[in-house]
Amino acid sequence: MVCKKILLPVLVGSAFFFGACGDDAAPSAPNTTPSSAVIYPTLSSSSVYTPLPTSSTPAPTSSAPAPASSATPTPTPAGTYAPLATTANPAYAVNHYALWKSFHFTTEEQEMITYPTLATEFNVVFPAVYMPAGRVVWSSQTGYYKSYCSDNTTTVPNMKTRACTVSEGIGYGMLLAYFNGDDDTFLRLWNYSRAFREYSNRKLMPWITQSFHWTEVDNSSATDADEDIATALILMYFKSGNALYLQDAMSLINAIWDAEVNPTNLLIYSGDEDMWKGANPVYNLSYFSPVALRLFAIVDVAHNWTGVLNAMYAYMQQVQNAGTGVFPDWSDGAGNAIKPANGSANTTYWQFNKESVRIPWRIAWDYYWYQDTRALAVLSTLNSFISKKASGNPNDMALAVNYSWNLAVGADYTSNTVVPSQWYGAWCATGIAGNATWLSTCTTGLNAKVPSLTTQSYFSDILLTMYSALLNGLFVRPAGV
Repeated sequence: MVCKKILLPVLVGSAFFFGACGDDAAPSAPNTTPSSAVIYPTLSSSSVYTPLPTSSTPAPTSSAPAPASSATPTPTPAGTYAPLATTANPAYAVNHYALWKSFHFTTEEQEMITYPTLATEFNVVFPAVYMPAGRVVWSSQTGYYKSYCSDNTTTVPNMKTRACTVSEGIGYGMLLAYFNGDDDTFLRLWNYSRAFREYSNRKLMPWITQSFHWTEVDNSSATDADEDIATALILMYFKSGNALYLQDAMSLINAIWDAEVNPTNLLIYSGDEDMWKGANPVYNLSYFSPVALRLFAIVDVAHNWTGVLNAMYAYMQQVQNAGTGVFPDWSDGAGNAIKPANGSANTTYWQFNKESVRIPWRIAWDYYWYQDTRALAVLSTLNSFISKKASGNPNDMALAVNYSWNLAVGADYTSNTVVPSQWYGAWCATGIAGNATWLSTCTTGLNAKVPSLTTQSYFSDILLTMYSALLNGLFVRPAGV
């Protein structure tokens, strides 16, 4: 979730008062003696750590991806997975990842140079047991979170308002590190999640944190991030055989079941706070990760994860069939578009917009690995919708529109002047459901794109990198899943 906590003005008499989700009191003094923790794997002695450039070194700039070499892994074979485009080339995905990581990932060691004032207390949350550590850097903040995400003492200009991380980024980062075989980054991001869960005395990761510092920003959870972190750990367990990954995954899975699954209808809540629950919960279909639920069902037989999978697919198809063919960002239990309680989408909630852009990735991933007919139906409907709008051309500006789920509720958003890279990837992924011509053309187009690498491109760059990894064959399924 990109924007989980929004200030809402409420007119009372002649004055405005601001209410926000969670506790906005000043941070309490740090707990200097966190509880003892299980020691998890560390880097082997043969691992080589290369720090990011110091503040005097400019970040790498975008360049055209290199063609595949003989050392590059080949796309996964047809017959085992749903077929990818004939133009799929893992070298592009590897290059997207390298470019993304060069700007949007940092380590605790580097951050000690970037934020020397904050760094004097990094060891409060990050004792030796949680080292080495790293984080995915959130976008530069100018609104409510600016005070939490700023450090004006830094000498690194593009990091002055980028001191925050969101749990979503940790989940995405762990998945990308796993699929790119980047064990060092995987370990660092895992340690980041574990350290903040331990320090906050929570089983689920706080959705927003400040650098490697103890300052509390908001300790409530975001379900999509929790699912992705647990998924990455299960995948690493099946790849490595190390039961410690599974141990932590199980802790997360049990907490997700207890706090983020509606026991009445088995739909997935948007977070662990009460505002997402109650008599009429508001759901976010981009938080539905079929692959995550399948993996949970494999390792956790004590809970009905297959029931959650089936309930979510039925709900997704109900919502899609009731509208134009796309999805609203937020919907209620009856399948109608509705404003979320956090105030993040009051003027866009009915659109296929900043939340729903992740739906094609999650459903295409399920279809790629498992060829579920429900995934096929969802993707086929989306692809038929956009193919008609774009006259069969994935390079048409029709892909730039945020379409309405129901025009009687609200209009399309048509003011984009370019097709954002994350939307190009999203609409491209719908072609995996049988539109080979569309998929081939747009995979070529996707591979011509590079991350923007700006202080505001966190979301677009990480999703471009994710869609590229999926559509270029890096999503290799480990044995056993």
